Amino acid sequence: MSRARPASDSDGDIVLSLTGITKRFGALTANEAVDLDLHAGEIVALLGENGAGKTTLMNILFGHYVADEGHVRVASPGGGLAPLEPGSPHAALAAGIGMVHQHFTLAENLTAFENIVLGTGPLLAPAIATRAARRRLDELMRGSGLLVDLDARVSRLSVGEKQRVEILKALYRDARVLVLDEPTAVLTPQESDTLFATLRELAARGLAIVFISHKLAEVLAASDRVAVLRLGRKVADLPTADCDRQKLAELMVGHALTQSRREPREAGPALLTLDAVSCGTGRDAVHDISLMLHAGEILGLAGVSGNGQSMLARLVSGLERPERGSLRLAGKDIPAGDPRAMIAAGLARIPEDRHRDGVVGAMSVAENLVIEEIRSPRYQRFGLLDFAAIAARAKEAIAAYDIRCPGGHAVARLLSGGNIQKIVLARTLDAGPRVVLAAQPSRGLDIGATGDVHRRLLEARARGAGVILISEDLDELFALSDRVAVIHRGRLSAPRPAGELDRARVGLMMAGHVSEDEAA
Repeated sequence: MSRARPASDSDGDIVLSLTGITKRFGALTANEAVDLDLHAGEIVALLGENGAGKTTLMNILFGHYVADEGHVRVASPGGGLAPLEPGSPHAALAAGIGMVHQHFTLAENLTAFENIVLGTGPLLAPAIATRAARRRLDELMRGSGLLVDLDARVSRLSVGEKQRVEILKALYRDARVLVLDEPTAVLTPQESDTLFATLRELAARGLAIVFISHKLAEVLAASDRVAVLRLGRKVADLPTADCDRQKLAELMVGHALTQSRREPREAGPALLTLDAVSCGTGRDAVHDISLMLHAGEILGLAGVSGNGQSMLARLVSGLERPERGSLRLAGKDIPAGDPRAMIAAGLARIPEDRHRDGVVGAMSVAENLVIEEIRSPRYQRFGLLDFAAIAARAKEAIAAYDIRCPGGHAVARLLSGGNIQKIVLARTLDAGPRVVLAAQPSRGLDIGATGDVHRRLLEARARGAGVILISEDLDELFALSDRVAVIHRGRLSAPRPAGELDRARVGLMMAGHVSEDEAA
C-alpha cells in the first residue's frame, strides 16, 4: 500500500473541527480537552490503547454521546464552520458525517440496495424513485470502485462486500467525512489492500477519512496524519511520514515496549486429537475436521470469520456434540457436549466474544475470576462462599495481569475490552491448563494489551501446554504459531510449519482462491 496524498495545511479546507472535547462517566474522564481538525482529502489514523477514549470521541462526533465540555463544528455550505447539534445522529448524517462501525449495522434479510437506501425515503417509494436511486448508486460504485451486487441479500455477501455496502450507505447520504472503526478487523490481507486503495481514491476526490486501528503497519501505509490518545488526552498529532512503529507504540502506551518472541522448541506428545469431526449446518458448519495438537506448540488456525471457526471452538470447548467423529484429550475419549468435563480434563478457553462469553457483565471482577472454580474448596467453607479468599484471588490477579479497575468489586461490564480480556486470561491461564483454546484473543485490543496476550500464550507454550490459536490476524498467527492451517467453508487444510508459508498465500487460501494442493 502506498500512502494517500498529503492534505493541505490551510484552514480553508477544514471540514471538521473538534475543540476542547471533554466527556466524563462518573469519576472516569474518557476524553479531556481533545482538539482535532480534519481537512478535505485527508486520511487520519486515530490510535490509542483500549480505554484511551477513541470510540467515545467518535461517538460524540456522531451524536451518540453529548460532550460535557467543548464543541464540534462542520463545514457549512455557505463557507466557514458551523456548530453541529450535539447528541443527534440525524444532525450528524445531515452534516455529511458517515460512520462504519466495526460490527456492521446491516439488515441481513434485505438486499444490498435496500440496506443502502433504507431511511432515505418512504418505504413504498414509486418505481421512478427506485430507478433514480439505482442509477445514482451505479454512478457511485463506478466512481469509487466499491462494486457490489445490489440485488444480493446481505446474508449471502462476504465480509468484504458487507463493508462496501456500509461505505456506500455513507456515500449515498453525501458524506464528506467518513469514520471507520477497526475497518480491517475481519478482512483478508487482499481485502484490506483493496479497502485502502478505495479509501485513497475517495480521499483524492475530497472525502475526509478517520480510521481507528490497532494495526500499526496499515496506519503507516495508509494515513496522512496520526492522532494519538492516551488516558483520554491527545498526546500527539503528527504527519505519518515522521512516524515509525516503535514511535507510535511508545506514544500509545507512554513507555518503551518489548516484543515477545517465539523460541524454537521440540513439540511433545499429542494432547488433543480430533478425528473426522463434523457438526452443524450452514455457513458455520464443520466437515471432517482432523487435527492433532502437541504439548508445547501453538497451532494457528487462519480463516475469515464465518467459515466454521466458531463451531470448531464450541466443539473443542464441549459446548457442541459432534455429529460424526471423535475427540480425545491426553489419549482419553472425552464426553462430548460437557464443558465442565473439558475444564476438569485440563482445557481452558479464551472465547471469541469476550463480552458475551468471557465474563458475566453484571458480576464483579472478583466473581468472574473464580466463576469456573466456584465449587473448589479454595473458595468454599462449609458449603458457603469464602469471600475473603475470592477477594484475595482478585487482588492477586489484578496486580499480576495489570487489570485496570477500582478493585475486585468493580462491575465487569464497565471495563474496557482490554481489561475484560485480562480477566479472561487470568482465569484461563493461572489454572495451568494442558490445552488452551484461544479464539481471536487480541481482536480489538491495543498494542500493549495485544503484547500481553501474546506473552501469556507463549508462556503457556513454554511450560508445555498446547495452544490452539484461532485468528484472522496473519501477523499474530505468524508471530506465535509453530504450525498453521487454514479453515475455509468448514474444511481444514493440513497444518504446515509456519516457516514454510507466506502471508500472501495464506490470505488467498482464506478467501478460497488457492486450494490446499496448490498451496503445497
